[in-house]
Amino acid sequence: MHVIPSAQPPHRDRPQVSAERRMDWVRLALQHEPSLVADDRELRRSGPSYTYDTLASLRDEHPTRPLVLLLGDDAANQFHTWHRWREISDLAHLVFVERPYEPPAPAPELVAHLRGRRAAQIDQLHMQPAGLWLSAHIPPLAISSTRVRRLLKAGRSVRGLVPESVIASFTHKDISLLTHDEEPAID
Repeated sequence: MHVIPSAQPPHRDRPQVSAERRMDWVRLALQHEPSLVADDRELRRSGPSYTYDTLASLRDEHPTRPLVLLLGDDAANQFHTWHRWREISDLAHLVFVERPYEPPAPAPELVAHLRGRRAAQIDQLHMQPAGLWLSAHIPPLAISSTRVRRLLKAGRSVRGLVPESVIASFTHKDISLLTHDEEPAID
């Protein structure tokens, strides 16, 4: 599995923390996870970080291997607004992962586009390189970047929410940038 930080997210303001610093955190978080790859391809490419372009580069490297794009329901609900969104399913299978407190609400355009492409079982994703979709149900974890930033703003611990190696690397500047526009956590 490749973990690919967005260098220049096209659907929101540029993050306060640089793409390079976020890539450092991904590398730290994955250093003891041999099945996960910290992939910096979006940092090496100029322009907006479009998922289509990222998947096209992966498809060029792996022309026949099944590729799977994991999307939280929050992203899936906005998927129809993405750059070349209809073509993404030509490059990879889509797996929509339920997120706590984010009910699935896909746009009618997406529902129509994916009609007849649902995989009945995960094994079907191994039988062709792209084009199918599946819903995944995982135990809900109340972890979000917003919650982490709010806890940091309140001066509270984020242990258990962020890998220890990443926490140990935080500088005062990192915390300032991460919490710049956040309201402190009240939980």
